[in-house]
Amino acid sequence: MRHGRALLPAFAVTTLFLAAACSSPAPQAAGQPAAGQGWQARATDRPAAGTEPSLTVAAAPGAAATATASPGRSGPRAHRSTLAVDSYDSHTRRAVIADKPAGRGSSAPSAAPSQSSAAPSPGSAAPSPEHSAPPPGSSAAPHRTAVGDVIASAPAPGAPHGLLARVTKVIGAKDGGTEVQTEPATLNAVLGDGTAKGDVPVDPSSFAVDKLLPDVKVSWSSRGDAHAGPVGATVPLGSLRLDVGAEVPTATDAPASATASVHGFVQIAPQVDFAYGGTGGDAPPGSAYLGVSGDWTSGWSVKGRAAAATGTPLRIPFAKLHADPVLQVGPVPVVVNLDLTCYFQISADGRVTVDVAQSLKGDFKAGGTFGLARGWTPVSSSDMTSTPVRASVSTAGSVRTALGAEAAVGLYGSVGVTADLAPYLRGEASGTITAASDGSAPKAAGTWDVYGGVDLSGTLRLQLSVFGTPVVRRSIPLGALHREWRLAGGKLSA
Repeated sequence: MRHGRALLPAFAVTTLFLAAACSSPAPQAAGQPAAGQGWQARATDRPAAGTEPSLTVAAAPGAAATATASPGRSGPRAHRSTLAVDSYDSHTRRAVIADKPAGRGSSAPSAAPSQSSAAPSPGSAAPSPEHSAPPPGSSAAPHRTAVGDVIASAPAPGAPHGLLARVTKVIGAKDGGTEVQTEPATLNAVLGDGTAKGDVPVDPSSFAVDKLLPDVKVSWSSRGDAHAGPVGATVPLGSLRLDVGAEVPTATDAPASATASVHGFVQIAPQVDFAYGGTGGDAPPGSAYLGVSGDWTSGWSVKGRAAAATGTPLRIPFAKLHADPVLQVGPVPVVVNLDLTCYFQISADGRVTVDVAQSLKGDFKAGGTFGLARGWTPVSSSDMTSTPVRASVSTAGSVRTALGAEAAVGLYGSVGVTADLAPYLRGEASGTITAASDGSAPKAAGTWDVYGGVDLSGTLRLQLSVFGTPVVRRSIPLGALHREWRLAGGKLSA
C-alpha cells in the first residue's frame, strides 16, 4: 500500500457508491446465489429461447489464461489459448504476442509502457499481412495469430488494466514473439451468442490504497486468515475498513475551546455485478449490465464549532483506492477497473457548536443496464438504516459535513460509470442568545435539529460501448438522488 501526505481533515469512506433508499429497477432477477458463486444464465434470461450457450461468471484464477476469437465463429466465439501478451504500447497499440505453453507461465503485469513498439527496421523483410514465421534459427514457437483475431487478456506488461483488442496487421517476429498492430475490440466479439450473469466479490487485499491524510487506518480480512490492520481488529471476512480522524477548521474568531474534529469509519464488502445477453453475429447484445454492489457498516461523529473558511463547502480528499478484479466469463477474462476517491466536505457558518454521531448499516447497488428497446439506463438502489448515537447542538447556526466517494467503474481501462455519493450529517439551530448583565452565563432560547442524509449523482459514459452496444453520444446522468431523515432535536442550551 502506498502512503501519501495530507494537510487537512477527513472522514470515513463510503467505498463504492452507498446510495440511500433510492431505487430504480436492476437487471438482476430474484433468486441470485450467494456472493462469489458463479451464476449460470437461465433460459428466461436469454434474448432468444434456449439457443445460446450460458457462461459461468466467477473470480478468475490468479493467472487467468488469455482468450482468443477468430472471425466467423458462432456461439461463444472465444476459447482459452496459450498465447499471451508479452508487451503492449498504448500509444501505438502495438503488442507482442508470445506462445506460453503450459509450464512456462506468463509475464507479470507492469504499468510501464512497453518499448517494443518501434517499427521494423528499413531493410527488414516485409511479413505477410496474414501470417509471419520466426526467422531461421529462432527458438520461438511459430505464432498462431492472424488479422481479425480478437485477444482478451488479464493485466499484462504495458496493459495494467487488461487488454481487449483486434489484430489489424501482423508485423513480424520480435523478442521471442510476434508483433502485431491492434485496434480496440468489443465483448460481443469474444462472447458472441453466449449469455452470462453473476456477481463476484472483490478481494479487499487487492485494493491499492493511497492515503492522502496522515490519520487514515486501513484494515481488511481475506480468505486463508490473511488480514491487515491493527492487532485484534475485527473485520468480517471479505470486508475492507477505513478509519479516519482529524481536526477540522474553525471560525477565525472562535475561542480555543471551539476546536472541531471528525472521527469515523466505513466498512464495506464490495462485489462486481456483470451480465451479458448475446444475440448472435456482430449485432449488439440483447442485454448488458455492469455495476458494483455490496454490504456496508459505517459510523462517524462531528464535534465542536466548525467553519468553512471561504463560505463555500470545503472539500478535502483523504484516500484513493484502485483495484482491477478479473472476472472469468466462460473462457474470457473480463477485467473490471474500480477507482475511488474518498473525501470529506464541510459547510458551516462557524457559529453553531455540535456534538453529533450516527451509525449506518445496509447495502447498495449502482451501475448501468442496457436493453435493445431503451438503450443504456442507470441503476441505483440502497437499503440503509441509520441510528443516532448522540446529538446535541448549542447556539444558533448551521453545519453540514459530508463524507463521500467519487467512484469510477469500467472495463479494460475505459470508464463506463461514474458516481459521487455523499452521506452527510446536518445540524441547524434557530433562536437567540442573551448575555446577562450580572455576569452569569448567557441564556439561550430556541430549538435545534440534526439530520442524516445521502446524495447520489453521476453519469453513464460512452465507453460502455465496450460491450458492443451502440455508442452513447452523450453522458447520461444517473439522476440526482436525495434522501434526508431527522436524527434528533431539542432546545438550545448555552
